[in-house]
Amino acid sequence: MTNDNNIQTRHRNALDQLAPRGQEHVFRWWDDLGDVDRIRLLNDLESINWTVLDELITTHVVARPDSDHTTDIRPAPVHRQTPDAGQEQLYDRALKRGRSLISQGKVAAFTVAGGQGTRLGFDGPKGMVEVSPVGERTLFQLFADMIVAAGRRHDVTLPWYVMTSPANHDETLNYFSSQAFFGLREQDVRLFPQAMLPVFDRSGRILMADKHLIALAPDGHGGSLKALVASGALSDMQQRGVEVISYFQVDNPLVKPFDPLFLGLHAETGSEMSAKVTPKAHDLERVGNVCMSNDRVRVIEYSDLPEELAHSTNTDGSRKFDAANLAIHLLNVAFVDRVIGQAFQLPYHRAEKVATYVDDTGDKHTPEKPNAVKLETFVFDALPLADKTLILEVDRAEEFAPIKNATGDDSLASAKDAQVARACRWLEDSGVHVPRTKDGQPDLSVVIAPSLAMDANELRAASDHIPDLRSGGWYLLE
Repeated sequence: MTNDNNIQTRHRNALDQLAPRGQEHVFRWWDDLGDVDRIRLLNDLESINWTVLDELITTHVVARPDSDHTTDIRPAPVHRQTPDAGQEQLYDRALKRGRSLISQGKVAAFTVAGGQGTRLGFDGPKGMVEVSPVGERTLFQLFADMIVAAGRRHDVTLPWYVMTSPANHDETLNYFSSQAFFGLREQDVRLFPQAMLPVFDRSGRILMADKHLIALAPDGHGGSLKALVASGALSDMQQRGVEVISYFQVDNPLVKPFDPLFLGLHAETGSEMSAKVTPKAHDLERVGNVCMSNDRVRVIEYSDLPEELAHSTNTDGSRKFDAANLAIHLLNVAFVDRVIGQAFQLPYHRAEKVATYVDDTGDKHTPEKPNAVKLETFVFDALPLADKTLILEVDRAEEFAPIKNATGDDSLASAKDAQVARACRWLEDSGVHVPRTKDGQPDLSVVIAPSLAMDANELRAASDHIPDLRSGGWYLLE
């Protein structure tokens, strides 16, 4: 069969799928396309799982899904960073067990890194943004340093799984290769792209991004779990003997991928999926609220939490619903295999977004207001599927400095400031003098490399290796 005949056969087969669904418009410019563009269009169309999408178009695109009628909303039980009275032995056991899990190679790091750095003014994958105030380390380099350091401390090889997107996969892979995988063995780093879903107009028709391209969007961070299975990464974990996945997103330079206490409490409580939270900045902070509902832990978005609950207080005046989701999770490999590998169980969500599209005449438009419907899944929707869940509260200043905006809060600048501020706290806790301005701000730039210390306790043991710090200085302590 010639290539031309093969394309024609694929074209007819695709039309047989599209015509009954009223989607044959995607071939409007077929006669104007060359073979390369025709093949790309067919590849995208053949990746569509109509078994799933047929129902979703009816329930989530043409119509809006029913509102979330969450009932019986209560605060979720939270473990603190330091044990409450009577928990001391549990925490002692947890620390030992967490360290044991790491040293036995039963923990893997999993970074969700499908995003681009466009909003930060960077043309490339977000993980390639230089995030270190000193030393020019990128986010990927920083995470690799943490994994290498944890492996050396526990005398073990720790694997790293990175989910990319079709838009940045090749560039990310080339970057890792050019950096010799940051000191990790290539076979211990596995990169794979997440799946994409078509973007629709409100009538349910697929939008065209170009004459040969349907509009596609990532299937959400919940799709990262599906990608683990589809890519073979979950099977690789099982073959390695990995039992727990340490999930985190690429934009947080303060994350602790291998936190012995978190891992140990997760294991000691028999949890299948766990989450880190931090106290909210204010009642209506735009974050997911980790709550209990119908005896299950779940995340309720700020827009879905009734305002009277958001403002409610305990008898001592403290905020009642005060657990902000940090998108830092532990998931058992067996749990992911059950709820994703055997049958994908996460619900889909509808999002109205702006999408560039080609109209019926072939002209391209980028509207100012939302014109498209995207479908996505969220990883935190796996929480209520777990038989047991642990919630650990941590200090935001110690573990969370997301990079989402070009300026202001949650920006690259604020993340760099947070790294310096944390380093200064660790140094002062170790008895090291840190120069500060009259208003108490650090009067230097200083970074503590994971090779030297991964927390304040480790830095105390290494304080003899720290030089005198001077005002205006730039220090990379490693």
